[in-house]
Amino acid sequence: MNRSAQYQHPMSNRFRGYLPVVIDVETAGFNAQTDALLEIAAVTLTMDDDGNIMIDQSFEFNVEPFEGANLEKAALDFTGIDPYNPLRGAISEAEAMEKIFKPIRKAVKAHDCKRAILVGHNASFDHGFVTAAAERCDTKRNPFHPFSTFDTATLAGLAVGHTVLAKSCDLADIDFDGNQAHSALYDTMKTAELFCTIVNRWKDLGGWEMMQNRYE
Repeated sequence: MNRSAQYQHPMSNRFRGYLPVVIDVETAGFNAQTDALLEIAAVTLTMDDDGNIMIDQSFEFNVEPFEGANLEKAALDFTGIDPYNPLRGAISEAEAMEKIFKPIRKAVKAHDCKRAILVGHNASFDHGFVTAAAERCDTKRNPFHPFSTFDTATLAGLAVGHTVLAKSCDLADIDFDGNQAHSALYDTMKTAELFCTIVNRWKDLGGWEMMQNRYE
């Protein structure tokens, strides 16, 4: 049986053909062009036949500072990351980008989507660091939309009245352990849970069906 002729993944019609992928980065500063990327995590999302979105796969890598990278002491003190600790098992920025992008491209194809769209808490920050790293490494086939993102800080402000990740999760009845915060994978998982909760709640309230029916 030809799968493509018989079946189209429900995710392909939910976000204009884009697959939401949650990203969080830990860095040595705020400037994506000059400051080191130290951790990156990604969570791909999927959708069941009822239109509910949920966490699918997760990936996490510690990253070596690129040559000449700036390391702000205040940022390192905040995250608690020692960039040169050999126990981190850090890999080069180029390898990290490829290891993150490859499964995302596979997920895009598996969900019959045309591209990934980055979901992040204050998404422009994460998008900026991912884009800058990919450009530094001349990484081919960046799967993400070049400028569009979904920002859970904005969505949480609308849905639960707060923009801080920990507080937004609390208001959305999502467990949040402050001791694990500022780990790229933990923050990515919590951002993914928050995004899924908001999108699914909107669907349950009739919003998504209402808009679909309006344009049918």
